[in-house]
Amino acid sequence: MDLSVVIPVYNEVESVDLLCQKLDEALSPLGLRFEALLVDDGSEDGTWEKLLERKQAFPFLHLIRFRRNFGQTAAMAAGLDHARGDVIVTMDADLQNDPSDIPLLLERMTDDVDVVSGWRKERKDKFLSRRLPSMMANSLISNITGVHLHDYGCTLKAYRHDVIKDVRLYGEMHRFIPALAHWVGGKVVEVPVNHHARQFGTSKYGISRTTRVVLDLITVKFLLRYSTGPMQILGKIGLQLGFWGMLILGMIFGLNVIANLTGAEFWGYDLVKRPVWPIMGFMLVGFGIQFVGLGLLSEMMIRTYHESQNKRTYAIREEREASVHGTTSGGA
Repeated sequence: MDLSVVIPVYNEVESVDLLCQKLDEALSPLGLRFEALLVDDGSEDGTWEKLLERKQAFPFLHLIRFRRNFGQTAAMAAGLDHARGDVIVTMDADLQNDPSDIPLLLERMTDDVDVVSGWRKERKDKFLSRRLPSMMANSLISNITGVHLHDYGCTLKAYRHDVIKDVRLYGEMHRFIPALAHWVGGKVVEVPVNHHARQFGTSKYGISRTTRVVLDLITVKFLLRYSTGPMQILGKIGLQLGFWGMLILGMIFGLNVIANLTGAEFWGYDLVKRPVWPIMGFMLVGFGIQFVGLGLLSEMMIRTYHESQNKRTYAIREEREASVHGTTSGGA
């Protein structure tokens, strides 16, 4: 298989017909062996029945159905796990991504490029509620991961199979795949792509996802830099806090010695008479270190649990494989 297109689908019954038609129009002329993996993430509006109907007309569809709604990242992970193409393209099902841009991504994927990320340069979304938060998030993610992209949130991306095959996805981490690919030595480039206003249904994204994305960003930064040596971050924090703690205690001790020798009054620095503030400070700092450390260690433990036992973050109810579609007249 030359090309696999992975598309998470959730309550998009109105978009399915046009999506399948546009995929066929965009991919059939390429002369490649291709498949389109549509992962139904527990839809409740008849999306699965519509997909089964469309598979009769479009044999290149590879359909996967979850037992319940596991989320976009889990649907993306299932598609990536089952994809057989040398190149894997991901995109949304709501037709805001344009399938006609897929050849553009493939064209940009030269021998030295491993990831081609779409950039919705002319984004058709509201500025205050969608575009402005996205701009701020992209800047933050770029600076923290070191992989500078204009549009991490654009699902339309192309990956070489050998770069993405070992990537495990949790939480909201599908948007950080370019950073994870860069970490293992992949070259990432960005190209402007089309973006259309939503034609059917309602957006599944809300402001509530912001917190999850931020927390996953912290995890990604930790994994990119400290996953093989967590003591490098925890140890540095401990040494710095220890230094400042010893400095403060030394100052308090010195001031009390001076007070005892001279009889001067240094309000708030008598550890015997007024210990509440030093104790409270040490407790807050200690609790902060414990919670951060516990969060990072828990993240490492859950990854070990899933990966050592080859456990997945989803459960499939049904699967209908695609027929090999198209002819081999080139490689992606």
